[in-house]
Amino acid sequence: MTLASATAQAGKSPLEGDRGSRGSRGGGRRGGPPQRAGRGAGAWFLVLPALIPILILSVGPLLHGLALAFTDAQSGRTRSTQWVGVLNFQDLLHDTLFWESFRIGLLWAVGVTVPQFVLALGLALLLDQNLRMRWLARALAIVPWAMPEVVVGIMWRLVYHPDAGVLNEMIRELGLGEGRAWLGGLATALPAAIVVGVWAGMPQTTVALLAGLQNAPPELHEAAALDGAGAWRRFRTVTWPVLRPVALAVTALNFIWNFNSFALVYVLTDGGPGGRTRLPMLFAYEEAFRYGQFGYAAAMGCVMVAVIAVLLAVYLAGRLGGGEDR
Repeated sequence: MTLASATAQAGKSPLEGDRGSRGSRGGGRRGGPPQRAGRGAGAWFLVLPALIPILILSVGPLLHGLALAFTDAQSGRTRSTQWVGVLNFQDLLHDTLFWESFRIGLLWAVGVTVPQFVLALGLALLLDQNLRMRWLARALAIVPWAMPEVVVGIMWRLVYHPDAGVLNEMIRELGLGEGRAWLGGLATALPAAIVVGVWAGMPQTTVALLAGLQNAPPELHEAAALDGAGAWRRFRTVTWPVLRPVALAVTALNFIWNFNSFALVYVLTDGGPGGRTRLPMLFAYEEAFRYGQFGYAAAMGCVMVAVIAVLLAVYLAGRLGGGEDR
């Protein structure tokens, strides 16, 4: 019996059978979109427990602060709040103290971020080597990360203490002088605070870079070594291209985080001496809670949010424009 006669007895052609089977599968696909819609609704339901606190604790206060920036809100229950438009922002343009704190904030952010990255990169490269007791070294490297900023500030205030501090005691023991008031001197307060910021923020940078180093294939290092490449050339041609996206991301985030620093410097110096360590966040805090100028402080916060948004836009433009692949 031929194939044609067999299919004729079955009452259909092979193509008809294929169309029937495809049609049945297509019917299954027609039921797909409602299922995907159901999965999307379920995903939103799972996200809600994390989304609601963000909306209440972050987005809500941000919008409230934005509204306050256009008012003359001050402390005091009996005082009425009036809408003043952009008057607070006009006052900020002529506030030399605010722009001085802004300059100090930029110095602080750059002064902490750059050494933090360089030292963390060196530590990450060291911890990536096959060393004895490497697990212990990695655990000790993240100890500062586990300490709250307030505790770090109190600890380093004891280190910098002019009379009984460890640093001045070492200077006296080595015969280098009688020490000095590191956090109380006009010339030394900001550098001393920067040292603390670098020490406190280096662990998370080290962890991020160490995770990036794990993506470098060891075969490439071995091949480069067989070709006679030295340590610097292997780092430049093998390690850095793999580590570059992580380095850019962690540097941008560290700069933004350091520019918004508050607790560490507040505990160390409270913005002193003479405003030499008064970061923008400290200045806004003083205006709001020491002098009761809530509207003016909210305008400062809006300016800082705008600066951070610009920095994020520049960073994302670089990443999306192909910087991630170069």
